[in-house]
Amino acid sequence: LPVSAFVVLVVLHERAIQARRKCERAAAFYARGLARLEDRWIGQGETGERFLSEDHLFYGDLDLFGRGSLFELISTARTRAGEETLAAWMRAPSPPAELRARHQAVSELMGRIDLREELFLLGADLRAGIDPDLLASWGAAPGVFPAGGGSSALIRIAAPVLAVLTMATVAGWGFAGIGPIPFAAAALLAAITAWPLRTRVNHVIGAVERAARDLDLLSQVLERLERERFTSPRLAALRATLDTEGVPPSRRIHRLRRLVELLDARRNQFFAPFAYLLLWSTQLAFAIESWRSVSGQAVSRWLAAVGEFEALCSLAGYAWENPSDPFPEIVDEGACFRGDELGHPLIPVVRMVPNNICL
Repeated sequence: LPVSAFVVLVVLHERAIQARRKCERAAAFYARGLARLEDRWIGQGETGERFLSEDHLFYGDLDLFGRGSLFELISTARTRAGEETLAAWMRAPSPPAELRARHQAVSELMGRIDLREELFLLGADLRAGIDPDLLASWGAAPGVFPAGGGSSALIRIAAPVLAVLTMATVAGWGFAGIGPIPFAAAALLAAITAWPLRTRVNHVIGAVERAARDLDLLSQVLERLERERFTSPRLAALRATLDTEGVPPSRRIHRLRRLVELLDARRNQFFAPFAYLLLWSTQLAFAIESWRSVSGQAVSRWLAAVGEFEALCSLAGYAWENPSDPFPEIVDEGACFRGDELGHPLIPVVRMVPNNICL
C-alpha cells in the first residue's frame, strides 16, 4: 500500500508540475505583451541576428534584425520555420495579391487571442531547434534501402524473427536450463544477418538524428492547426495543406518522433546489450525508412504551412496590440507611396514625431 500510494503521488506531482509550468508560460505570454505595450520588450525575444546581411539594401536603416529590432518586437514564433518565414517577408517585397491575402489572414487572427496563447504554450519552454531545411531535405531524399525484393526485404522480415529467437534462447538458458549453445547460435545468426546492411543502417541513423530533432513542438502545432477552421482564403489554403488521407500530419510527425526516441534508447548502458541482441538499430532503420517513403515528401509542405501560420500570428499579435497602426492600401497601377502621420514602430509613442509623405 505505501508503495502504491507513493507511485500515485509521483504521477499526481508530475501533473501538478506540468500544470504549473503551463500557467507560468501563460503568464509570460501576457507579460511579454504588456512589456511591448510599455516599451520594455528589448532583450526578451528572439533577435534574428542570424538573418543579418551586410549587402542587404535597407535592413540597417530600418533595424530589421538584431537586439531591439523590428523582428524582436514582432516575432512570437516558436519554431525556426516560423522565424525564417517572417524574416523572409521582412527582407524582400511580395506581389500585391499576396500582401492582400496576408492582410485578410492577419485580420482574422487578430482577435483570436486564445489560439495564439495556446500556440505559445505548446512544447517546452524554449523554441524548437528543428532545422526546417535539413528536415525537408531529409524527407525528400531518395531511399537508402532499395524498393521491392532482394536481401534488404529478406532481412526486414528476418530481423524481428531473429530478435524473438535470440531473446527466447536467453530466457531458455536462464530459466529452462537449455544451456548457452542455442543462445550463441541465435546471436551469431543475428549478427551475420545484420552485417551486410550495417553501412546503410548507420547512414539512416545518422541522417535522421541530424534532421529529426525536437519534433515534439512541431507535432503539437500541427495537431492544433488540424482542429482549427478559417474563413480567409489564405488561412483556409494553409489548413487545406494539412488535409491528408488516412493518418493526419501531427500523428505522422509524432510517430517519427517516437521512432527517434526508441533509437536513442540504444545508448542506455543497461539496454545496450539487449539492443544488440534485438537488432534494434536495424529494425528501427527499416521503420524510419518506411516512414520516409510514405510521408517524407510531405514534410516540406507541412513545415511551410506551420512557418507561414506562425508568421501570420506574429503579425496578428502586433496588429492586436497596436490598433492605431492600419494596414496599407496596396495599389496595382503606377509607383505611389503615401503615408499620413508615419512613425517608426521602434520609437516609443511618447517620443515619436510622425510625418506625412507622398511620393
